[in-house]
Amino acid sequence: MEASIFITLLGGAAIAWPIGARAQQPAERMRRIGVLMSVEENDPEGKTQLSQFTQALAESGWTDGRNLRMEVRWGGGDVNRTRTFAKELVALQPDVILAQGTPGTAALQRETRTIPVVFVVVADPVGPGFVAGLSRPGGNITGFINSEAVMGAKMLELLREIAPGLERVAMIFNPDTAPGRGTYYLRDFEAAARSSNLKSIAAEARSDADIETVVTSLGGEPRGGLVVTARLLHVQSY
Repeated sequence: MEASIFITLLGGAAIAWPIGARAQQPAERMRRIGVLMSVEENDPEGKTQLSQFTQALAESGWTDGRNLRMEVRWGGGDVNRTRTFAKELVALQPDVILAQGTPGTAALQRETRTIPVVFVVVADPVGPGFVAGLSRPGGNITGFINSEAVMGAKMLELLREIAPGLERVAMIFNPDTAPGRGTYYLRDFEAAARSSNLKSIAAEARSDADIETVVTSLGGEPRGGLVVTARLLHVQSY
């Protein structure tokens, strides 16, 4: 997730606080923001992103502990923990919730259709129904996408440049966390494989053991390649 996304979130006043109200900060009630992070609390990048978000808030006149209360939860890549924290945050009735990632956004959507939710690091918000469309989100959820489906074909293209003698290619993903349960990138990946006369394999993995099985199977024959999707990095938490 890029720092600019957090700053843009504030600059656009997407959190539904009237611009004129900012000049009346001292007389206003304490505002509350919920933040649902997808990574562990000790994740260096996650800590940096949260720090940048807090700094951007301060530059816009919102200081945690003075006129703002920030409630942060760290999902750590665990779907069950993320759902629990989503329920906690909604129960606090914050003015807005910032959700990092697809699992957190999905969990918050289950819990509220009224509290504004702004997502970041979500590749496909339309597929799971977070928004009705990219131009007109509708509902209480909006945000920023970080990738496009065509990346599935691009990943295969890069793989073929590294290993031009490929005959079989697999895309490994965790259907519990991957955009569209894996279909978002997979469609373009499979289409690109067909056009290159390659055999494509959709490899689901929900655990370390699943990953080992996929890699062992693929490595049992020559001329095989593997594309690893980003959300697979959280598979060990399930």
